[in-house]
Amino acid sequence: MDASSKLAAYINSKKPLIGKVVDFDTKTDRLLSIDLTENNTELSEVVTDADTFSAWVDKKMREGGYRYGAGGYMENRTIYNSRSLFTADEQPRSLHLGVDIWGPAGTPVYAPLSGTIHSFNDNNNYGDYGPTIIIQHDLDGLKLFSLYGHLSRKDIEGLFVGQAISINQKIGRFGGIEENGHWPPHLHFQLMLNMEGKKGDYPGVCNPAEKEKYLQNIPDPNLLLQFPPVNYR
Repeated sequence: MDASSKLAAYINSKKPLIGKVVDFDTKTDRLLSIDLTENNTELSEVVTDADTFSAWVDKKMREGGYRYGAGGYMENRTIYNSRSLFTADEQPRSLHLGVDIWGPAGTPVYAPLSGTIHSFNDNNNYGDYGPTIIIQHDLDGLKLFSLYGHLSRKDIEGLFVGQAISINQKIGRFGGIEENGHWPPHLHFQLMLNMEGKKGDYPGVCNPAEKEKYLQNIPDPNLLLQFPPVNYR
């Protein structure tokens, strides 16, 4: 049983109260699926410069009247080719392990489940997460970790390991380009069953050959997001 099946089985049997990650009203808000694979021929002209990439995302959302963009779980992306953080290894990393939620800098971020602060860090490298918070959730025997990357630096000030977090508690906001790893403002939301000893960080992108390995540890984030269907792949 892979990680998504384990989490889905827990949700189906326990029917826990699941809160929000961002403010999204399914009755009034529109959600744009943003394709960052090689199928999107526009990417080569925009992804090498963070400001140009950000303007491209903003334009797509504004023209369609979308409140957020979303996508990315197990998506094999081309956008990492220009970032040495992902190409330095012998086998480059391109398979995205979380869901990205695109929106303006300052967009509030919430915890969808109660828990405690597991760890946090400013992963301050070009192309990295920037400020990151990881929350541990203990769900009737199922341990789950949620990761929130590309936040504002102010969001990790004053935090401490073990700090209690309530469902729907505001934990941060989308960081700007200058602090979020030089990406268009967005949230990287990811779930893990096992942190594997890591603190303040966990891979958000892997080599495609490792897909099956990570499917055993990383559930589909939409099990908690509960967004309307979009084409994530």
